[in-house]
Order: sequence, then structure tokens, then C-alpha cells
Amino acid sequence: MSLLSRIQEKKPEQKNDSSVEATQEETQDVASPKKDLMAVFRESRKSEAPKKKTNQSPVNKHQELKNLLHKQILQEMKEDEEIEAIIPNIDAMAIEIIKEDETFRGKVDRKRVVDELINDLTGFGPINPLLLDEDVSEVMVNGPSHVYCERKGKLELTNITFRDHEHVMSVIEKIVAPIGRRIDESSPMVDARLPDGSRVNAIIPPLALNGPTLTIRKFSKDPFTIDDLIQFGTLTAEMAMFLDACVKARLNVFVSGGTGSGKTTTLNVLSNFIPNDERIVTIEDAAELQLGQEHVVSLESRPPNIEGKGSISIRDLVRNSLRMRPDRIVIGEVRGSEALDMLQAMNTGHDGSLATGHSNSPRDMIARLETMVLLAGVELPVKAIREQIAGAIDVIIQQSRLKDGTRKIVKITEVQGLEGDVIVLQDIFTYQQEGVDERGKIIGRLIPTGVRPKFYEQLETSGINIPVSVFLDEEDWPV
Repeated sequence: MSLLSRIQEKKPEQKNDSSVEATQEETQDVASPKKDLMAVFRESRKSEAPKKKTNQSPVNKHQELKNLLHKQILQEMKEDEEIEAIIPNIDAMAIEIIKEDETFRGKVDRKRVVDELINDLTGFGPINPLLLDEDVSEVMVNGPSHVYCERKGKLELTNITFRDHEHVMSVIEKIVAPIGRRIDESSPMVDARLPDGSRVNAIIPPLALNGPTLTIRKFSKDPFTIDDLIQFGTLTAEMAMFLDACVKARLNVFVSGGTGSGKTTTLNVLSNFIPNDERIVTIEDAAELQLGQEHVVSLESRPPNIEGKGSISIRDLVRNSLRMRPDRIVIGEVRGSEALDMLQAMNTGHDGSLATGHSNSPRDMIARLETMVLLAGVELPVKAIREQIAGAIDVIIQQSRLKDGTRKIVKITEVQGLEGDVIVLQDIFTYQQEGVDERGKIIGRLIPTGVRPKFYEQLETSGINIPVSVFLDEEDWPV
């Protein structure tokens, strides 16, 4: 008996419903009422509208070969055998099936079928090539037939498709299951991470109307260094020298910016300035930071279980970290009531802490922190909250993703203190946009404002010497 015969022998017979479908179509034609003008208009609009891509076809030989291969793998795999052991034999199986069934010849790309099957078995299905592509920084699956990616800062529609909604769900479950997360109708949203630290968000029906939606923000396998950010134009060498000094002098630094602006990457780079002999506790929703120091304790929040219990929030972890004798506390993102505990920690001896948050400017970040403190449920007067913020945070780094896709630190701002009821901010470095070139790239430069920070003397007493020229624009340098 041939290989194809053995596989098909196990395949259940499918009923031929073509006659039933034909009868239904005839019935519909007879019963359909006379079309009015609005119906005609709608039909004409449908014909003008762009047709959506679909994977369903009467005879999908590509999928048929893939299914046959999958069944043959299941038949030939021995008990407790690793899937990697059978991967080298898949191509030979495909060749044998095609030899026995002439209908596959000329209609199926064998290499593509084998590659897709290997991606399904060992990776994350159709999107695996995008995850392996170093030029791709983000992958967005908006249902089975619409897969987008961000390549070199620009969004583009790919030719990658999934088989159906269940295929997308299987990939999502493959991502979240190993880290103890779950996603179903009772818990239709999840934040997770890939083994390389890339951030994953998934949302499924009934919340996602277009089907399971998956967003993956990739991180480099080798964490970016400060030299990489200088090369990308995210900041200048002078700004890097200044930030290095701020971290080593144990100033409290807050990185703010919009979604996708590069806050986590910058936080990771800043964390690498922390001396190797200090104890660091990192706190995140999904562990993404890749610190190179030896003494690092990574904490990760936990969502509630199926009964709605057992949740451990960022705020709980911040409180617990204070009992762990940390030299530095690094918070992946401050978005709620944990802001109060973070500010108290910064004001009670835990200097040199780092954190990120969402905002459009340093001033907006201050206002958001005030709001987040109020979420803690403690009735504090606004002035007391502002005193906490002014005493805790020393430097705010504002990062933005510009229209051409580039990510830049557009402001480094000092929090100088409280005057009356207003927190005084002073820009140390800023980004000056000068125009746009013929390729759509934004022309601009990062320049110092000429103002030395108030904590400059604190840097000197810490044994850190920064040339005064760092705070002056090249045009203002003395001749």
C-alpha cells in the first residue's frame, strides 16, 4: 500500500453537499423579491469596493498537501520523540506524496508547504519569518487575512495569511500557554512575552469583532547599547554622557513618551549604566528588560485566575520590593496607583530608581503622575502630591516616534522643585526640527539649551565631571 493510500485510509469520508447547495441557490433565486433602487445601489457599491483577500477556494491543493503531511508526521512520530527529529524528513515525505498523486504537480509550491508546516510545528506559524526578520520591529495580525508589520519605521501589509480564525487562536495559545497565561471568552485579553522577551498583546472575540487580534513588539536578541542609540540618531554623544552621569550619580530618572516611541529600549540602555556591584529589582507586567548586571531580581505581575482571585499587581510588587533591600528599583511602566508607592520609595532613600510612563511631554507626565497618585485612594491635597513628585523625580526623558518612523529623545528636562503650587521644569536638551527632505525624512538636530542643571554640583561631588561644553551648542562654544 502506498504512502498516500495509508494516509487517506484514516481520513473520514466527506459528504458531497453540492446538490444540496445547488437546490438552496435555486430556492433563493425563486424566493428573492424584486430589487428596489436602494438594493441596486448597494450592489453597485459592492462591486466597486475592493475585495477582501480570502483563503477559501473550492479545491485548495496547497492546504490539502499540508494536511496530508501533518497526518503522516503524526503517524510516523514515535512516542516521546521530539518534533525536531522528524523535521529533516518532511521534504522527502512531501516528494513521495506528490509522486503518488499527480494532481499536486504544478499546482503546489512544495518548498512553501514544507516551510509553513515547519513554522507551525517549531515556531509561531505563518508569522515566524517576520519574527526572524531583523528589519521587522512589530507584527500586527488583524484576523486571518490581514497581517501587517512595521519595517524600518513604516507600516506595510504583508502577503502572509492564516488558514482561519482557529489557526490564529492556536498561535496565540502557543505563545501564552508556556508562561502560565490563558485566553478564552472569560478572559479575552492577555499580555505575554516571547522567549526572546518580545512583548505580546492578544485580544479575541467577543471583544475583537474582526476575529483574534495579535500584536507583537519585537526586541533585539542582543540588547541595544548606548552606542547603537547614538548611531540611530536617538540621542547625541553629549546627551549620552549626561545620562550616564545622572544614573551613576543616583538621580531618579523617568522616561516618558507615547506608544511605540522606544521607552523600554531607552530604559534598558539606562539600566546598563548602573554599576555592577548594586542590587537591582525590576518590576514589570511582562518581563522585557534585559539587564547585563549580575545581581538582578526580576519580578512580574500576575493576572487573576479563572475565579477572579490571585491577582498580584505592580503596586503589590513595588511594596514588596522595598523589603528586598534593593539598591535600585526599575519599574517597566507606571500606569496606576503604584505611582504613589514609587514616589514614596524615591523619597525615602531609594535613590537612582528608573521608570517609564505614557505622556506627550514632561509637563503632561507630571500631570499624569498626579492623577495616578489619586487612583491610590488616598485623599491627599494636590500640593502634597506635587511636593512628593518634585522631591522624588530629578530628570524626565521625553521620547517620541516622529512621522518618518524614527525614534528620538526630544527633551531631557530637569525637575527643579516646587515654587508655590507649580512644579518648575527646565529643559537641558531639546530636539529642533528644521524641515523635511525629498524622501520624507525629518531634518533636525538635538541641541543643548545652554542651561546647566541645578544638580550639576551634586554630580561633581559624586566624582563625576562633565565638561561645561556639553550644555552649550557648538555655535556658542568659546573660540
